[in-house]
Amino acid sequence: MSFASTGFAAYLASRRSVPSRYLGEPGPDAVTLDAILTMAARVPDHGKLEPWRFVVIIGEARLRLGTEAAALRARIEPDTLPEQVEKDREQFASAPVVVAVVSKPAPHAKIPEWEQVLSAGAVCLNMLHAAEAHGFGAQWLSGWPCYNPEARALFHLSGDEQIAGFIHIGTPAQRMPDRGRPDVAALTTHIES
Repeated sequence: MSFASTGFAAYLASRRSVPSRYLGEPGPDAVTLDAILTMAARVPDHGKLEPWRFVVIIGEARLRLGTEAAALRARIEPDTLPEQVEKDREQFASAPVVVAVVSKPAPHAKIPEWEQVLSAGAVCLNMLHAAEAHGFGAQWLSGWPCYNPEARALFHLSGDEQIAGFIHIGTPAQRMPDRGRPDVAALTTHIES
């Protein structure tokens, strides 16, 4: 059976993220979330290093982490506008499940760190596809907590671990219109001889 006959090609041709503010209950239950994470992990992984891991944020932890991130931002950037601090406080509150995909590349004699980081990015995209395959909407977000060492500590990161993205998963409140897409022809170079 080809991808075209299964509808996968049609899905990829129309895929789009659902903004996290439009993702509500219900979210995936524990069994479904495990299936989504299992599917997300089926990515190119040179050397089978598994240079990524997951931090699942659910329930009250979403509000607590948002509050802690907002307080941290207000402390380290005292000139931050109150509306931005409030946005930080609410950043994990909409979608019922948020998964931090943690990139954890390690030195390796044959496998460059860059390939390991790309593998973590592939996990993020695969998780969007897996959420959709299970009937949910999802959005891959980043933001300053991905890059600030104190903020990363809120998510139990260690050493040189980085947050590749926060994947927000839930039930879409509405169907999202498409947006403008890249001109692929303008972005493509052919080397033919």
